Amino acid sequence: MPSLADIEALAAKAYSRLPEHFRALCEDLVIRVEDFPTAAVVDAMGLHSRYDLLGLFQGIGVPFRPDVTGIMPNMIWLYRRPILAYWYDRADTLPAIVTHVLVHEIGHHFGFSDADMAAIEAAAD
Repeated sequence: MPSLADIEALAAKAYSRLPEHFRALCEDLVIRVEDFPTAAVVDAMGLHSRYDLLGLFQGIGVPFRPDVTGIMPNMIWLYRRPILAYWYDRADTLPAIVTHVLVHEIGHHFGFSDADMAAIEAAAD
């Protein structure tokens, strides 16, 4: 079974392949991998199960950042166990699923359409 470090390596590789204009939206992005979202995240999002969330974007994208110091970095949380459960039921590869989650977490935060995100994912392949 892929470890937290395995998923983190897949995510770093996927992120490095994304188009530069897309990566520039969340400069200095930190990607963290945990087994599950915290109980606080599950409650705040009104999830039925901790398996209902594959990833989460937290932060303020570069276009929206105020010109002040002390702002926390943008972060993407990937949740390993929900990703693995999702992968188990799909024909997609694990790297493709990790790329999909990354693109969608960043894309939804910035209001990209599903068509925009599909094009970005295709460019990363």
